Amino acid sequence: MAARSAPPPESFGLDRLATPIGIALLVTDAEGALRALDWDDYEHRMRELLRLHYGAVDLRERSAPAAMKAALSDYFAGDLGQLSAIAWRIAGTPFQQKVWTALAKIPAGTTMSYGALAAKIEMPKAIRAVGHANGSNPISVVLPCHRLIGADGSLVKYGGGLERKRWLLRHEGVEV
Repeated sequence: MAARSAPPPESFGLDRLATPIGIALLVTDAEGALRALDWDDYEHRMRELLRLHYGAVDLRERSAPAAMKAALSDYFAGDLGQLSAIAWRIAGTPFQQKVWTALAKIPAGTTMSYGALAAKIEMPKAIRAVGHANGSNPISVVLPCHRLIGADGSLVKYGGGLERKRWLLRHEGVEV
């Protein structure tokens, strides 16, 4: 019986962008779609999420598309609508995809509880599963997981740290 060879690793580009809350790591594919956005102080976690979603990954230094970097810079400068201009593509389970797609529809300047998002995707008892999917979101900021809060209005977990979450929400006009 012939041995099966492993598929070749996914090849992505890695770029960095200075923001008011730290250096953002931008991972893009050959077509220029965003595959991951995380913070340089969480690079290890980002690489692990990429491995979980794609298997073997080959990250090489490569500039992200200028339009993507401009849209992110504009968002951080106050033009909150710019996030919708960024092309993204993600791998995940069908449930994760459903949660992440719903995250993208939460408008800037608003928040939603995990329970409300579970209800929105017509799975009201899946609150914990929504939380787990949210925590596995590979595209921070663009898929705005920072807009999810506790049922009592409290700030709860954020992969980039609660100070970043607080900054992002205040930047978008949410009093926290």
